[in-house]
Amino acid sequence: MAALTLAMALWSSAFIALKNILAVWGPGQVIFARMLVASICFLLLLKYWRRIRYQAGDWRWLALMSLAEPCLYFSLEANALTYTSAGQAGMVTATLPLMVSFTAFFMLGERISSRQLLGFLLAISGVVWLTMAGDHQASAPAPLLGNLLELGAMACASFYAVLLKKLSSRYSPLFLTAIQAFTGVLFFAPMAWFEPVPLQLGWQEFSYVLYLGACVTLGAYLLNNWAITKLPVTMAAAYSNLIPVFTLLLAYLLLGETMNSQQLLACGVVFAGVVLSQLRSRTALATAQPVTAGEGAS
Repeated sequence: MAALTLAMALWSSAFIALKNILAVWGPGQVIFARMLVASICFLLLLKYWRRIRYQAGDWRWLALMSLAEPCLYFSLEANALTYTSAGQAGMVTATLPLMVSFTAFFMLGERISSRQLLGFLLAISGVVWLTMAGDHQASAPAPLLGNLLELGAMACASFYAVLLKKLSSRYSPLFLTAIQAFTGVLFFAPMAWFEPVPLQLGWQEFSYVLYLGACVTLGAYLLNNWAITKLPVTMAAAYSNLIPVFTLLLAYLLLGETMNSQQLLACGVVFAGVVLSQLRSRTALATAQPVTAGEGAS
């Protein structure tokens, strides 16, 4: 739980760093540089993850996992932050636990209760309200498009989380996170090449890239992926509810972003939907605690 909390704090800070650097660098260049920094870090840690026992056919699952995240996820998120504010994008991430539940339903056959469905619809309505109530300003020139792109990123993240849980029984979190970074370098290299030369190449921009690559991509993903191997994936996904809280606070303190009264009410609707969808699952988890603990120990 501590690892997940720290991972969410790091991911929240990524919205702030991305919002700053995307003002002068293209999305493809930012993500490629971020993946390159993370890959170099993983090469330095090669001796800790190079010994793996590959199982035939797993390349399909590894490829799908990496395509979902970082490839599609980062593409959608980076473009989203060019149209919406960091605070609004962070709020959209509150839908992730619900999307994980739906993805687990389609991929793993896990049942979705009527309460989860109602919570999902309530949270989505809150996101729509948050978007429509937003003022068109420099930090959010097209909030509707930006929030829709961020919602697509959450769909990719939910698909990734379920695949990661599937693969975590056979491969270490360090190996799976390294695969993501190396795939990201290959995927985003062409995008970075064809984008215009960055407007600024100063130390501040490079510090953002180093932070995103070493602290967020390496640190946050490693913490999150390790935690998923120890907890049920739906329980781990629920911690993403901390991202909007951290993001709104950081966006206010570091970027000076504010929300109007309607947007604050919409945030409350999103959280209400998430809480409603989690009530039954938390009760079930409490009644089945010995089983869950046994699964975690195995």
